[in-house]
Amino acid sequence: MSTDLTPPPGAPGAPRDPAVNGGGAVAADDRDSGLPAERGRAMRLLSRTLRPDSTPARVRAMTLAAITAIALLFATVAVIYTHARDGLQVIGHDAGPQVVATADLYFALSDMDAQVANVLLIGEESSLGLGRAESLDLYEQRRSEANNAMLQAAQLAGSDPTQQKTVQETLDGMGRYERLASEALQLSEQNDYRPGSPPAPVLKKYREATELMRLEVLPKAYNLTLDNASIVRTTYETERTWVLGGAAAIGLTGIIAVLLLTRLHVYLARAFRRRLNPAIAAAIVGTTLVTLGAAGVSYYEAQNMQRAKEEGFDSVLAVSRARAIGMGIHGDQSRFLLDPRRADTYQQVYLDSSQSILFVDVDNLNAYYSKVDKGIADYENGDIPPIGDENRMLGFLGEQERSGDIAGQPEALDDVMASYQTYQESDRKMRGLVSDGDRRDAIALRMGANDGEVRGEFDRYDKSLEELYTLHRGAFDSAIESGDRWITGWAVGIPVTAVIIAGLVLAGVRPRLAEYR
Repeated sequence: MSTDLTPPPGAPGAPRDPAVNGGGAVAADDRDSGLPAERGRAMRLLSRTLRPDSTPARVRAMTLAAITAIALLFATVAVIYTHARDGLQVIGHDAGPQVVATADLYFALSDMDAQVANVLLIGEESSLGLGRAESLDLYEQRRSEANNAMLQAAQLAGSDPTQQKTVQETLDGMGRYERLASEALQLSEQNDYRPGSPPAPVLKKYREATELMRLEVLPKAYNLTLDNASIVRTTYETERTWVLGGAAAIGLTGIIAVLLLTRLHVYLARAFRRRLNPAIAAAIVGTTLVTLGAAGVSYYEAQNMQRAKEEGFDSVLAVSRARAIGMGIHGDQSRFLLDPRRADTYQQVYLDSSQSILFVDVDNLNAYYSKVDKGIADYENGDIPPIGDENRMLGFLGEQERSGDIAGQPEALDDVMASYQTYQESDRKMRGLVSDGDRRDAIALRMGANDGEVRGEFDRYDKSLEELYTLHRGAFDSAIESGDRWITGWAVGIPVTAVIIAGLVLAGVRPRLAEYR
């Protein structure tokens, strides 16, 4: 007799029907039954993070938003300061000084040609002017300066094929000029002659040399300056725009960060019934100070860039150019006396170049003398005609009149204007002697270094330009040094301060979240 104790199907304790439960799948169902639960917990956690419905979740979300805003603030500061650093580097350390060096190239080349003309003019009379030996020493000095300036120009050209070509053409032109000038000087040494009466072969060779210098080498040297100055101008406009706009961007991101931190602080105070969270409060104060400081420094750096460019670089370049052209017109005076057949040409070149230095609206040299006298007298009396007036002085010195207001600049410019006027007066006397047929006295006046003599007045004028140059170069260096100093300090402080403020936020939030564990 069987004793089957198995309960009937459906009764309590009876085995399940395999057809209903899937037979052998029972064990697998037991293993997988935990996965949906885990997924559910993960989704609920994500939901609480994205759509806070509890105090800890809200605190986490607000903390994340605040730290993200802080990170955005410091990222903005870092980007803006990178642009400020790049602008100061190009203007103050790379392209800017190299552009000034290319302007010095024009000066050195002009003086090289002027010294050759002086040597050929004095002939056997070594007591005139600097004398043959000293003039040749100065020629060699200027040649060395020109070579150094060409090295700077080559570095600045980099891989730019157009600038590389201009540099190479200028170098080639310098080489050809030196060969022609050397031949003219050698012919001069082989032929003793009275001052102002060089033999035809000497004049012929020098004409070739000076035409090469004036028509090919000097224009190419000036093109180098213009091309390279465009690098500085473009960099300045781009980077300063970034830095000025950056001050506003820093202010905006800082306000957002402070508002989010304040919201977090208020929520913590209400939710946990504590009026003050010292760490969050410190983070708010720190973020506010960083925002104000960074925006202020950004604006200050934009001002430094403007000072370096407008009161420094632009004026340094203008004064360098005025000195170079001045050296050219000083050489034109020697060429005027050296080559009577081309005297009218050199006189016109002298007028055109003088107009570049200080422009007044005239069409002949005598009228230029008179109008310069009147213009400088008006300038000294403070009676400066408005822009567009035909009596307003322009040119490199005329522009200096309105170029800035740095300490000592008005007095230095007064000296430049006064010495330029007396220099032009000495030129008028020299040409008057030539018109009267007294060439020898004209040559002596040209080479003389005393008051009222041409070389003496030119030296005083050139020295006054050097002093003006030194003032503007000082303003340039000061602006760059100030900008570098602030950038260096903030470059170190930005990442450290960001970590400290983020740490304060976390330190303020963590104890409150711990209360819910």
